[in-house]
Amino acid sequence: MQAIILAAGMGKRLREFTKENTKCMVQVNGECIIDRMLSQLSELSLNRVIIVVGYEGDKLIAHIGDRYSDRLNIEYIKNSVYDRTNNIYSLALAKEQLQEDDTILLESDLIFDSSMLDLLTGDNRPNLALVAKYETWMDGTMVCIDEDNNIVNFVTKAAFCYDEVERYYKTINIYKFSKEFSRTKYVPFLEAYTKAVGNNEYYENVLRVITFLDGKELKALPVANEKWYEIDDKQDLDIAEALFAEEKDILRKYYGRFGGFWRFPKMLDFCYLVNPYFGASKIMDELQANFRTLIMEYPSGMKVNTLLASKCWGIKEEYIVPGNGAAELIKVLMEKLPGKLGIVRPTFEEYPNRRDKKSLVTFVPDNADYRYTAQDLMDYFGSNEVDNILLINPDNPSGNFIPKEQLMTLATWCDNKGIRLVVDESFVDFSEGWENNTLLCDSILEEHNRMIVIKSISKSYGVPGLRLGILCSADKEMIADIKSSVSIWNINSFCEFFMQIFNKYESDYRRACDIFIEERRRFEATLREIGFLRIMPSQANYFLAEVLPPYTANGLVLTMLKRYNILLRDCTSKVGFDGRQYMRIAVRSRKDNERLIAALKELEEVK
Repeated sequence: MQAIILAAGMGKRLREFTKENTKCMVQVNGECIIDRMLSQLSELSLNRVIIVVGYEGDKLIAHIGDRYSDRLNIEYIKNSVYDRTNNIYSLALAKEQLQEDDTILLESDLIFDSSMLDLLTGDNRPNLALVAKYETWMDGTMVCIDEDNNIVNFVTKAAFCYDEVERYYKTINIYKFSKEFSRTKYVPFLEAYTKAVGNNEYYENVLRVITFLDGKELKALPVANEKWYEIDDKQDLDIAEALFAEEKDILRKYYGRFGGFWRFPKMLDFCYLVNPYFGASKIMDELQANFRTLIMEYPSGMKVNTLLASKCWGIKEEYIVPGNGAAELIKVLMEKLPGKLGIVRPTFEEYPNRRDKKSLVTFVPDNADYRYTAQDLMDYFGSNEVDNILLINPDNPSGNFIPKEQLMTLATWCDNKGIRLVVDESFVDFSEGWENNTLLCDSILEEHNRMIVIKSISKSYGVPGLRLGILCSADKEMIADIKSSVSIWNINSFCEFFMQIFNKYESDYRRACDIFIEERRRFEATLREIGFLRIMPSQANYFLAEVLPPYTANGLVLTMLKRYNILLRDCTSKVGFDGRQYMRIAVRSRKDNERLIAALKELEEVK
C-alpha cells in the first residue's frame, strides 16, 4: 500500500500564514501539519509516500528533507501550474503511480487522530471514503449513503440544500482506493473528465460520476468520536489548535474562547450557564420565521428598545436600559461608579476586572461552602468603608442566595449609610419561588432609589446568542447617563423582536423555570452520590463542587474533556479559593445531566 498527499494548493484564505509557505507547513500547536501527517503515515507499512507539490514546493521538499528516510520512501511530483489548476490536475499528475498499488489518498490541510488511519486500513473493503455526519462548521463535498454504507450521491456546493442536511455526510478527504479500482474505473474516468471539463476542477467530481453509474463501488466509512479538522482559514486553524491542544494548554484554549462552542458540536458544555428549557417554546419558531426580515432590516434605536424592555419586564421607561448583553452594561456601570466597591469573592470576575484594583474592598466568606447572609455583608462593610456594594444573587460560582426579605434589609441599611447597592439577579429566576424573588419592580426601585439591578437575559431565558441584558434603577440621572454612553443601535433586530413578542410566551417561560427547578433537585441528588465530589447547595443553574482526592479539579476537568468530551469549569484559580480544589457544574437538560452523571460514576468505579 502507498499514500498520495495532495499539497500543491496556495492556501490563499490563510493569508499571512501562507504568504511564504505552502499550507501544509502551517503549524498547529507548534507542529507543521505535514510533519504530523508524515509521522502518522510512518506508523503504517507503506511502500512509498507520493507528495504532489506546487506552490512553494521547493520549500516543502527542503523542509521535509531526509528526516523520514528511515521510515518512509518519499517521492515528489511537481504541479508547475498550481495557480491555474485545482486538485483534479494534481491527482492526474500521479495517475500512473495511482494504478501501481493500493492507495491512501489524503489532502495535506487535514489534522486528524491516528485512529482514523487504523479504521481505514483495518477495513477489508477495498474502496472507502472516510465521512462524518454533517455539522454546521463543515464545508465542501457532501455525500448521501444508504443503509449498507454505499455512497449513492456526491452533493456539490451548488446542489447543497439545508432542508436535507439530516441525510448528509461530509467527506473527510481521506480515501482508500484499490489499484484495481484506480486502473479500471478512477483513472479512465479521470482522463475523460479532464478532457471534457478541464483541469480547474475537483477530483471528487470523478467519484460523483462513478457513483452515479455504479452506486456500490465506493463505500462510506463513518467516523464517530475521532477528531479531525480541515484547515482552510484562520478560524479553522484556531479551532484545530483547541481540538488538538496539549494537555497543559487545552483548558486555556477552550476557556479563552469565551463561548462559541457550537463550533464543537460533539462537546457537551457544562461550563456556560443558560436555561435549557425555554428553547422548546414556540418563541423560537417565531424568531426563525422572521429571520430574513430581521437580518435585512435595521433595528430601532434606544428609545424604541427602551419602550420594549419596559413592556417586557414591567419597569418604567425612565428606569430601564437595555444592553448588548449584561456585559455592555457592566462595563459602563463599573467605569462610572465613583469611590470604593465592595465585592464578595469568589465571584463573576467581569465586575472587578472593570475596576481599578485599588478601588476594591473584598469580603471572602469564612467557611468551606462560601455561604454568607445579608447580616455578614452589613457587618463586614460596616467596618470596611465602601461607597458601593456589588451583590450577585444567587452568587456565581457559589450558588449562595440571600432571600428577598434579607435583601430588603440590606438595601435599607445601604440607603442609611449612603452606599449604592448593585444587585445582579441574572440567576434569580432559577431560585425556589423565583417569581417573588425579583427586585425588578417600580415600587422597590423607588423605595431604594439609588439601588441598581442588573439582569442577563441570556442566562435566564436561554438565548445567549441574542446578547441582551437590562439595567434598572429609579436613579433617573444615572439611567440617562448610561443610555447616553452606549450606542444608539446597541440592540440588534433579533433582540428587539424577542422583546416585542416575549409577552405572548410568558407562560412558556414560567413553565420552563419550574421544570428547571425540579430537574436541579433531581440532578443535585445524583451528584451527591459521587464520592469524590462535595456539592454546595445552590439556588442558581449550577453547582459549586469541591473535588476530593484522588482527583484534583484540574485533573478531573481535563479527564472529563479528553475522555468524555464534556467541558466543566475549573475554579481553582479564581480569587477567593486560594488554590483549593473547586469546580462549577452547570445544570442542563435531564438527558445531558444523565450523560455527565454516567461519566462521573464510571470514573468513580475505576479510581
